[in-house]
Amino acid sequence: MNPNCARCGKIVYPTEKVNCLDKFWHKACFHCETCKMTLNMKNYKGYEKKPYCNAHYPKQSFTMVADTPENLRLKQQSELQSQVRYKEEFEKNKGKGFSVVADTPELQRIKKTQDQISNIKYHEEFEKSRMGPSGGDGVEPERREPQDSSSYRRPPEQQQPQPHHIPTGAPVYQQTQQQQLTQSYGGYKEPAAPVSIQRSAPGGGGKRYRAVYDYSAADEDEVSFQDGDTIVNVQQIDDGWMYGTVERTGDTGMLPANYVEAI
Repeated sequence: MNPNCARCGKIVYPTEKVNCLDKFWHKACFHCETCKMTLNMKNYKGYEKKPYCNAHYPKQSFTMVADTPENLRLKQQSELQSQVRYKEEFEKNKGKGFSVVADTPELQRIKKTQDQISNIKYHEEFEKSRMGPSGGDGVEPERREPQDSSSYRRPPEQQQPQPHHIPTGAPVYQQTQQQQLTQSYGGYKEPAAPVSIQRSAPGGGGKRYRAVYDYSAADEDEVSFQDGDTIVNVQQIDDGWMYGTVERTGDTGMLPANYVEAI
């Protein structure tokens, strides 16, 4: 038995039958619902079991939700929940952004070295400020232009800075070296008188220390040494400085106390 057409309701014979969208159509009845353009199985688009062409195919639109008091309350509650979760995550991850550095022996050595370098620079600045012009005058030393040796004049005695504090039991060559150092201030450097003993061979007495770091002399009254050098005839000047002789080079002068250790 032949079925009826879904458009006109008449009988559809097999020669003109189109089976589409779960319905039977005449070929002439299978057209667009809007523009009546005849369609086929290749160019049709079905919507609610009705054929449409590509141009008139209904476009789906989103449903508009009214801002009712209930919807506004739900929206505000959702925002509050989001803020609470954000704060919880923030508190959990707080402090985790910083990488933890392991306190290895190498890092401890580097930290100790940096502290010692800072301490040495502080002592150098302190010694330079202490050996500057006396604070009683309150006047900077006058800058002198280079002049001929015939017009050389020695500055007054009161303008000479105070030397390093030397213990009363210091050797004679130590006091001689300190007197030479005091002549290098006051705006010019006075030629020092020749001294017979500048570098003396290390003696057998006194305390002995061994250098644990390399050190380069930063002033004329200091000595340079390398890691492992033996320092003999060591005398303590203050908490940060000592006076002794480097056994390898024979140089005698001041050295930082935190660069050596007792043997």
